[in-house]
Amino acid sequence: MKILDPGKTISNKLGDFTTTPRLLRISALALGVGSISAFVALGLLKLIALFTNVFFFQRISAAAVQPGGHRLGVFVILVPIIGGIIIGLMARYGSERIRGHGIPEAIEAILLNGSRVEPKLAILKPVSSAISIGSGGPFGAEGPIIMTGGAFGSMAAQFFHLTSTERKTLLVAGAAGGMSATFASPVAAAMLAAELLLFEWKPRSLIPVALASSTAAVLRRYVLGLGPLFPVPPHPANVSPEGLVFCAIAGLLAGVLSALLTNLVYWSEDTFHKLPIHWMWWPAIGGLMIGLGGILFPQALGVGYETIANLIEGDVPRNIIIGVLIVKSAIWALALGSGTSGGVLAPLLMIGGALGGVESIFFPNEGIGFWPLISMGAILGGTMRVPFTAVIFVLELTHDLNAFLPLFIAVIVAYAFTVLVMKRSILTEEISRRGFHLSREYAIDPLEILFVRDVMRTSITTLPQDGDTDGVLHMMRTADPAQRLFPIVNDQARLTGVLTRQDLQNVEFRAATIAELKKTNVVTAFPDEPLRLVVYRMAETGLTRMPVVDRSQSLKVLGMISLSDLLRARTRDLEEERRRERVLRLRVPFGFSPVQKSDTR
Repeated sequence: MKILDPGKTISNKLGDFTTTPRLLRISALALGVGSISAFVALGLLKLIALFTNVFFFQRISAAAVQPGGHRLGVFVILVPIIGGIIIGLMARYGSERIRGHGIPEAIEAILLNGSRVEPKLAILKPVSSAISIGSGGPFGAEGPIIMTGGAFGSMAAQFFHLTSTERKTLLVAGAAGGMSATFASPVAAAMLAAELLLFEWKPRSLIPVALASSTAAVLRRYVLGLGPLFPVPPHPANVSPEGLVFCAIAGLLAGVLSALLTNLVYWSEDTFHKLPIHWMWWPAIGGLMIGLGGILFPQALGVGYETIANLIEGDVPRNIIIGVLIVKSAIWALALGSGTSGGVLAPLLMIGGALGGVESIFFPNEGIGFWPLISMGAILGGTMRVPFTAVIFVLELTHDLNAFLPLFIAVIVAYAFTVLVMKRSILTEEISRRGFHLSREYAIDPLEILFVRDVMRTSITTLPQDGDTDGVLHMMRTADPAQRLFPIVNDQARLTGVLTRQDLQNVEFRAATIAELKKTNVVTAFPDEPLRLVVYRMAETGLTRMPVVDRSQSLKVLGMISLSDLLRARTRDLEEERRRERVLRLRVPFGFSPVQKSDTR
């Protein structure tokens, strides 16, 4: 008799985390990926500046410049059209994956492609994004940097003998490093990875990603300069109760605007799909819209970091604020729907800042730039549905820690609104349109906290090791029909083998003997094991039923566990979510007491 030890395939040593010393090797690789990401961010920002100078000022220079200062007049309308044509050609003949704003593509690579990114994407994505933004596209550089940093992280991982999960960690490390280097926001970059890209909260992935993000932030000081990116005047440490109420209102308005922007983006995409022309030409049509918007409102062109800084410094005329809010929102959403290449973070910051600028006209005065700052965070939290990232991101951009509480209130209200009124965010809707479903909810698996002893069946039929054939067959016929596996035990109830119901039926039909069919290599379960380990064991072995034995050397049979028992554990979890009951009853005079009720509605 040979009992297969479950511990040989899955560790049965329980602890808070499942991290192994392999974390050290992945962390060392992540440090290198973070360093690369910093220079990738520098290269992309310089590339954007180069194309901006070429397209709008007809000169070769990598110095940062705003496209709004051009002197092209009405001919500016041609610039984004030319950029759109180039991007369409690159997408059709290079890689279609350069289309979009970067983060959905990173998610798709993680979930569906084993965290493998094509090497050519590491070149095509930054170049196409630089052309798109450099030709006036109202997009941010962070989405392409996230995708490009992730591509370099994935390529680095593919040179080593790693699992798909480890490749995912390094891909996300590259993405977080790129964002950290762009905005000097190492904590927000790591938080974005946890809330959006990792699809887990485990030290094995969070630690390497955080190290990569921190490394990129350190190198940024030497290659891009220090933060904050958007310094703000100091705000009061204590916001009045009235101000906090208006922060909630600001969050609600940001949630409404988030829903409108998301719907406008995908309405635009749906409209482009109805056009009787190849999708290669869609970015050029999107470029036409950008050009028209650039004629009406030049400040809407490009990334707009300078405009964002002016908004939160309170140094923007009302007509500019309204122009940013309307024109920037429109051309960004319409152009993004055309399938061009560009990010969403910077435009959302700019649009949120403009919304706050409008609110500052009507809301209580809490200091210069207060409402633009609050609305920036609320728009991010509502549109991308990453509330903690939004709060930390805005604080790292501005270094205004006094805004923490009002910002948190506004972000949570915006987040709550969009979660209630929209099925998906601007990022996950794109994944859904490609035929996949992505849940953004994370919770403790009930199979992790329930043990075998909680669901195993103890009323089972065991077969005696020395029983005669007729007696064994009689025991099978009188056993519970649901029992498909029969443990064979000796006089001390020690497991010595198993037979299936099919085996016994073959014995009954004289097709074989018990000795021939008896299985002595038995996979077992222990009563003190979490159900998660049993699920993994079933997946590895292909078995759906296992005897439960005492962990001691006696191997005494205690019961049986099957796949149906695991489903009952899931049912218990569903009941906890759906069953409502009044646990405490209020006793009132005259002997009246409310009747305790429960329902599952």
